[in-house]
Amino acid sequence: MSLTLPVAARAVSDTPLPLPQVVTGRIERLAIDSGSLPPRPVDVWLPADYDPARRYQVLYAHDGQMLFDASTTWNRQAWQLHEAVAGAVRAGRMADTIIVGVWNGGPRRYAEYYPRKMLDRLPDALRAEYLARAMDGRSDADAYLRFLVETLKPEIDHRYSTHRDAARTAVMGSSMGGLISLYALAEHPQVFGAAAALSTHWVGLPTAWGPDRLRNAAAPLAAFGYLQAALPAPGRHRVYMDRGTTDLEAFYAPHQAFVDELMHDLGWRAPNFVSRVVEGTGHNERDWAARAGEVVAFLLGPR
Repeated sequence: MSLTLPVAARAVSDTPLPLPQVVTGRIERLAIDSGSLPPRPVDVWLPADYDPARRYQVLYAHDGQMLFDASTTWNRQAWQLHEAVAGAVRAGRMADTIIVGVWNGGPRRYAEYYPRKMLDRLPDALRAEYLARAMDGRSDADAYLRFLVETLKPEIDHRYSTHRDAARTAVMGSSMGGLISLYALAEHPQVFGAAAALSTHWVGLPTAWGPDRLRNAAAPLAAFGYLQAALPAPGRHRVYMDRGTTDLEAFYAPHQAFVDELMHDLGWRAPNFVSRVVEGTGHNERDWAARAGEVVAFLLGPR
């Protein structure tokens, strides 16, 4: 089995990438104080017909440097998320929406994206190793969510003409970004009405530790226990999950199947919960882009 580092996990350069070029709409880059977290750009995509007289839904997406323009990314792949949103709006599958792409913290990505309350459920020795080797001794996940909820969202709502209610505010990410998206929904259900977790890294541990370490039960059990205790009651929120079948995605198969049963036991059903197996797809932006249109329409389509 081939095992490659999740593409979004690569550290960003100290020199910011150029402003993404998009085929529709425009990007505005914001510099917002992220407090104790490493500074990072926030790229906001506005549709071509953006009109302050109208109100827009808001989609918050992690790993913002990988969302829009493949010519600016390290691996020449991107989600093309603006095309997915524009296409879904044009097809009448969702109302007007803007995208807020939050760059990851580069070397701090595991510290920011591995949920603190999952980390706390790990066995003591594994938790200590994770903190020392992947987080430089400090978990930033709760601080990252506070940045999204207490600093970034109010700024977005101030600068742009947005719907501010949870039903029209969604969050999404892939791999470790899937974990932090579910954490955002569970910790702040009054802010986020929907979450998408693509190719969720249920195995938890950094891929650089090797395939033998990825085959572990402790991190998935920590995630399952947290979700069972913390997810909001079904009915008012939406959750999308999926996994591919090749390379790193193969590690997720038993864990995603268990999560599906957990969600069922908690009462989550269609149309508010979807879990898909996308055959023949791997752990990369190109494959995530191919299904992004379906994902965004599920998250922010008519209720």
